[in-house]
Amino acid sequence: MISMLWGKFRTATQWVAVVCLLPVAGAHAQQSSVTELQAQVDSLTRQLEQAQARLKNAQAMAEAAQAEPGSSPAQDEQGFAIGPLSIGGALRVNYVYGDYAKSGGGPQRGSGGGNVELDTFRVNLSLQHDQVIGELEYRWYNGYNFLHTGWLGYAFDESSHVEVGVTRVPFGPGPYGVSQSWFFDQHYYVGLADDMDLGVKYHQQRGQWQWDVAYFLSSEGDWNGASQDSARYSYDAVRWQSAIEPNGDVIDAPANGYSERNQFNIRAIYDFGEAFGAAQAGFSLQWGELEGKRADDGHHWAASAHMRNTFGNATLATQLTRYEISAGDNRFGGDDLIALGAYDFAWPVATRAWIPAVSFSYRVDAPSLPWLDYVLPYIEYSSIVKDDDAFSDSELLMLGAAWASGGWYIYSDLAYSNGNLFIGNKGDDYSNIYSGVGDFGANGNDAWNYRFNINFGYYY
Repeated sequence: MISMLWGKFRTATQWVAVVCLLPVAGAHAQQSSVTELQAQVDSLTRQLEQAQARLKNAQAMAEAAQAEPGSSPAQDEQGFAIGPLSIGGALRVNYVYGDYAKSGGGPQRGSGGGNVELDTFRVNLSLQHDQVIGELEYRWYNGYNFLHTGWLGYAFDESSHVEVGVTRVPFGPGPYGVSQSWFFDQHYYVGLADDMDLGVKYHQQRGQWQWDVAYFLSSEGDWNGASQDSARYSYDAVRWQSAIEPNGDVIDAPANGYSERNQFNIRAIYDFGEAFGAAQAGFSLQWGELEGKRADDGHHWAASAHMRNTFGNATLATQLTRYEISAGDNRFGGDDLIALGAYDFAWPVATRAWIPAVSFSYRVDAPSLPWLDYVLPYIEYSSIVKDDDAFSDSELLMLGAAWASGGWYIYSDLAYSNGNLFIGNKGDDYSNIYSGVGDFGANGNDAWNYRFNINFGYYY
């Protein structure tokens, strides 16, 4: 009897234990499930952050390496993709009218009667495969063509990447300096805005700071054209075949002038957030060597302070730059002038100057107009203020607007200048060039001209 009672008691006790332990087991199971779910959430969160980082990095690179000034977001939707490769391009036609006769032997300058000319045809390739990135752009003009961009890179994470090849030099507040216009500002014409060189560039976004550090072995080089060394997109020190003798005679001679070598750049931009009108302020520094051709070697440096303020749809961009080029007596009229070339044409430039530049633009969206996405009116001013008292400053004033509609992007500019190679007829024979009449050099004519310009661009 006792044995039977003990057996029943033990069975009852076991059932009680089971009933009592059920909540504990359930709690453990529930805790395990919560832990697994939390791990899945953490994993998905990390994946989302990585995807957002890659997207942000890709957008930043696209803006810096591919887009036109003030480009329409619709342009980014053009083209087509083959795997990780995106293919696109543009065709642009230009109308020009100026208050001066067209000068032969130089780049497009317009004429009193007005004319329509092919501006450029270009092909763009963009690569993004996991963390491997790249850009390629080649351009054709009337009589010459060249590589604009060509680099491969690696995106380390959401905030940093490296580019190797022909890439944009980090100098100024953005890829095109302060400008929104088709002409750019005077920084471009002395090689300090939208300048492409051959080297390696590292970009990092850290908090509110954006840093760019770069080393360039050389300029982007000469491609296909009629000039000695100037079939290229951006302005660089170049070689010429003609030289000036002490008596003023111009002769044909073996290539002289300079080539750029071993250039170092650093740029820092701080984002103030919403303070000061969503301000971004920074500085840029540049130093490099010049390899002489029939002349002593030299060097060059530039330093710039710049700021961009955004107030709603309005943008105010300012920049002040100091540059100096030590070229020695290079048979170009002493050390006050040096030959810079681009667009298959070279011209003398003052070797020491300040460049103040400012632009103001206001974007007006047009959602109610089916034929227009937005219009961007702007006003810009810049000047090359030269150290040599015998030289006249080279000024450029721009009134214009950019019109975006789907794949179309159209610039309409009224440019006034007393020292820009593309605006006005300042003469094109070598005796005038070397005696300092050149627009970016002495600007001896010191005469104001205007040019009305419409650039029709279709981006596919």
